[in-house]
Amino acid sequence: MPFFKPPQKVPLWVKFLVWIGDRAAGRKVMPSRILAWYPRALISSGIFEGLVTYKDRSIDHRTLKLVRMQVSFTVSCPFCIDMNSFEFEKDRITDEEIEALQGFKTIEDVASFSDREKIALRYAASICSTPIQVPEDLVGRLKIQFTEREIVIIASTAAQVNYWTRLIQAFGIMPAGFTDNCPVLKLDRYTRKE
Repeated sequence: MPFFKPPQKVPLWVKFLVWIGDRAAGRKVMPSRILAWYPRALISSGIFEGLVTYKDRSIDHRTLKLVRMQVSFTVSCPFCIDMNSFEFEKDRITDEEIEALQGFKTIEDVASFSDREKIALRYAASICSTPIQVPEDLVGRLKIQFTEREIVIIASTAAQVNYWTRLIQAFGIMPAGFTDNCPVLKLDRYTRKE
């Protein structure tokens, strides 16, 4: 359970926005319900979510999915790990790759990651860690592999997930059950005990 309950009474237009969030997620999710306490936050969060890149002509879906998963693991958000790991196998993400995203293996040692994916993952982890430290050599490698536009897409995708992870953890929202059979949520380090 979250730290507090959603409001009992909200205007019809807020209910509609919550419904849109549920529809986009494919199930009832708690974040939009909690955000209903402050509809401006609900609206701005929804707009932010709607405008961040999921598909692009130059960065494939798999890379963006890996970035989302990397950020979720970097900040240890159970809800975000659950949601962003959902249907990971559709993007040919292997158990070995998940272990690397979790930090149990080094990203460089996983042969199935492309050079672009490795650099995108290192960059995502570095900009979502505290304190933020982006090594100069990483920036150099990033500029070799990606255009400026692509770097903005990767950074904004990572920032968007980081925003949600911080907000969701601030509310105490637990996983929504997207990945019931996913090995990533079987680790105690990501879930708090009720």
